[in-house]
Amino acid sequence: MINDKVLAIILGGGQGSRLYPLTKDRSKPAVPIAGKYRLVDIPISNCINSDIKRMYVLTQFNSASLNQHIKNTYHFSFFSHAFVDVLAAEQTPHSEAWFQGTADAVRQSMHHILRNDFDYVLILSGDQLYQMDFNTMIKAHIDKKAEITIATLPVKEKEATSFGILKTDNDNYITSFIEKPDASLLPEWTSEVSDDMKAAGRNHLASMGIYIFNRDLLEKLMQNPDTNDFGKEIIPQSIEHHKVLSYQFEGYWTDIGNIDSFFEANIGLTDEIPHFNLFDTNQRVFTRARILPTSKISGTTMNKAVIAEGCIIHAATIERSVIGIRSRIGKESTIINTYMMGSDYYESLEEISKNNIKILMGIGERCFIKNAIIDKNCRIGDDVRINGGSHLKNTETDTYCVVDGIVVIKKGAVIPPGFAI
Repeated sequence: MINDKVLAIILGGGQGSRLYPLTKDRSKPAVPIAGKYRLVDIPISNCINSDIKRMYVLTQFNSASLNQHIKNTYHFSFFSHAFVDVLAAEQTPHSEAWFQGTADAVRQSMHHILRNDFDYVLILSGDQLYQMDFNTMIKAHIDKKAEITIATLPVKEKEATSFGILKTDNDNYITSFIEKPDASLLPEWTSEVSDDMKAAGRNHLASMGIYIFNRDLLEKLMQNPDTNDFGKEIIPQSIEHHKVLSYQFEGYWTDIGNIDSFFEANIGLTDEIPHFNLFDTNQRVFTRARILPTSKISGTTMNKAVIAEGCIIHAATIERSVIGIRSRIGKESTIINTYMMGSDYYESLEEISKNNIKILMGIGERCFIKNAIIDKNCRIGDDVRINGGSHLKNTETDTYCVVDGIVVIKKGAVIPPGFAI
């Protein structure tokens, strides 16, 4: 099988400052998504569904929780060569610096990567939401005898200024590339796309940050210490000297680069027909098997709600919200347009009594919460009112941040009864 000749590398990204405060104590790939998963589960699941089962996850910031999640989640047969390993930045005799970019992260990890038998390297991002069969991309790469293949997404003109945009010839080989072009240049950067994409006004091809490299070429390119980034340096420089193929992808894809895109990606799961389909049996999303009880809901009116396992809910109303694992919501509370990540553990009655806990984990009674992200293990007292929106200015306190109108309650924060934002 050709998949046996493919090795996947998942890039964990940098410090994740645009996702702060969700990345204050964890790496970007470890950020909880959809109430029960982690971001890193998306590329790993896409690989497993494509029968690619040898993966390295490269990271350097706050990697402890990511290590723990991968160790507890991805177990393969002892008689299999499959693995998911985290490679954190490390000082070696050859390099004392941290990763300086996506390409530099791969370069510094090559001594681990080259120990494996493979012909092709699939390079993925750890902070994107999509479902993709990599087999068709790999087949196109081999059939076209390409040296590099880039997954590309047709986008509208107003979106194109945020991406690396490319042009192709009639055989889908990339002839030119520009990083985040000015809007005035875009008329010259249209490409041939399908009729459906034309009808939608998506005439510009954007790089998705998903690449296939032939092993020998990757080895050669990694010998140049002056190139630190795939998108800004390696790809543009390679177009002139190597056969670089565009593989067009027309499905749902979003880059979870900031709080706003992260919030919209999660809330979008509550749509009647969401763009990201968690119920697709051919494209399952895998994660840690926690063996939690079913959720118990009493007296709650729900509309477009996604509820994970192990919750105890007595809320009055939950509307267009994602409620994560082990969440507790008290009586007469209203939750609207909110992503509640849930909790890592349950508090027993004995612990509550012994430790004289006044504010329980979760959301208390008679609360009103709208346009918010509630990180893990938060304690929100009774009668708290959180009303996010454009009327709020960006701000940060010890317990919460406001980012573009979205109120983000920090991990483990305690919000006292009667508090209002």
